[in-house]
Amino acid sequence: MKNVTPVIISRKRKKKKHAHHGGTWKIAYADFMTAMMAFFLVMWLLSQSTDMERELIADYFRMPLKPSMANGDKTSLSDSVIPGGGDDILKRQGEVFKGQIASIDKHKRFESLKQAKEKLQKMIETDPRLNNFKSNILLNLTNDGLLIQITDSQNRPMFRVGSEQPESYMNGILQALVPLLQELPNALSLTGHTDSLPYASGDGGYSNWELSAGRANAARRVLVRGGLNDERFLRVIGTASRMPLENTSPDSAVNSRISILVLSRSKEQEIRLEDTQAQRADSVLSDINLQNVQGYTDGHE
Repeated sequence: MKNVTPVIISRKRKKKKHAHHGGTWKIAYADFMTAMMAFFLVMWLLSQSTDMERELIADYFRMPLKPSMANGDKTSLSDSVIPGGGDDILKRQGEVFKGQIASIDKHKRFESLKQAKEKLQKMIETDPRLNNFKSNILLNLTNDGLLIQITDSQNRPMFRVGSEQPESYMNGILQALVPLLQELPNALSLTGHTDSLPYASGDGGYSNWELSAGRANAARRVLVRGGLNDERFLRVIGTASRMPLENTSPDSAVNSRISILVLSRSKEQEIRLEDTQAQRADSVLSDINLQNVQGYTDGHE
């Protein structure tokens, strides 16, 4: 009995396995992060878009879905071929006034220039730098934009006689205009004019052409020193005495003036295309001449 091996009973406890919790929260978190990324991407795109592009985007979501799906007229405010959805607050019975966004934009810009002119007229009455010279400041709202002209008078020139150096009060007038010009996004054209009296030292090659251009650049420098961004100027030119004011004698003092044109969009585009179109024309003529030369040489080989 002593040699009998004792029986050892081993009891193993079964460990209960917990149910797998799954990754549902990960899916929800991924959806949230994707939505946030899309949101900030849209916000960034909107911040980089122009007013015209934002108007087109808004119009896309206002477009009635039914007319677009039925091959009807698509939105009048957009040239997009992609149909949109949602109610159009501007036109609920489909779209029939296609292309009016250009005229709407043009009207807004005109109203902006009109308001700028009215504001400047009030400034002339209240700002002593302008009020003392209100007879020398001419304002006109034209198709080309808002034209601000600062003219000489018989006994009060804006520049020293025969010089590009502006008088101190001319500096004050130009600096008073800076805050108003800063509020407008439009490009600027600055032109110098003179009367028809010949320049005293014209025999040396310096004439009213150089004088008018020099005065225009002197005015530009005063505006820039006053805080106006130099990038706003699309062109700075001098026209000597070639463009006198209407109903004035060419040698009248009022024709010695500085013209600041706050350009309309159409005039700005016209100016920008002037040299571009000339370059294209020269390129086409060069290609034609080259083809003619090649054709001539090929025929005489």
